[in-house]
Amino acid sequence: MRAVLRPDIDAVVATGVTADELATRGDDGYRYDLIEGDLIRMSPGGFRHGRLAAELVFQLRGFLARHPELGVVVGAETGFRLARDPDTVLGPDAAVVRRDRLPPAAQQTGFLELAPDLVVEIVSPSDRWTTVSDKVEAYLVGGVRLVWIVEPNRRAVRVYTLGAERRLRADRGDALDGGDVLPGFLLPLTELFDALN
Repeated sequence: MRAVLRPDIDAVVATGVTADELATRGDDGYRYDLIEGDLIRMSPGGFRHGRLAAELVFQLRGFLARHPELGVVVGAETGFRLARDPDTVLGPDAAVVRRDRLPPAAQQTGFLELAPDLVVEIVSPSDRWTTVSDKVEAYLVGGVRLVWIVEPNRRAVRVYTLGAERRLRADRGDALDGGDVLPGFLLPLTELFDALN
């Protein structure tokens, strides 16, 4: 089953693009997702977005440093090929791949052709909710087990697994947990969002 994504049509800059063509595209200051062959131009994240992404990578990296057998974390814009023909490549703000699923080091160049186990996306003020929810669907259909959609303005996180959604809020004292992807990982939302002050 393939997810149907409805990107903002104004953001589509090319059609019929492959993951290989995306990988060799020069840097023009924009970020791109490749959605079923459509090249989608996205604005770079703002400063707060970047700080929040860095904080999440820092927290995940610290946990994985204490539990290296569980996996590795990668930072923003690391591309993962989720589908072929037409190609879909998404670059989340952060992702975790379980160690037992990593290919050998020599095969870790370019886009990994696998779904990460955990994906983090941070909602920017310019993001359309239909695009965000379509990305969630693409991740889950592609095999991602746990998706965190971080909403900075609401100090909230939506947690998705296949067939389930939970809404967490800092003002309720909720905390992110790693579920069965990262057992034992726990991050209070107040700690996450207060790091931006």
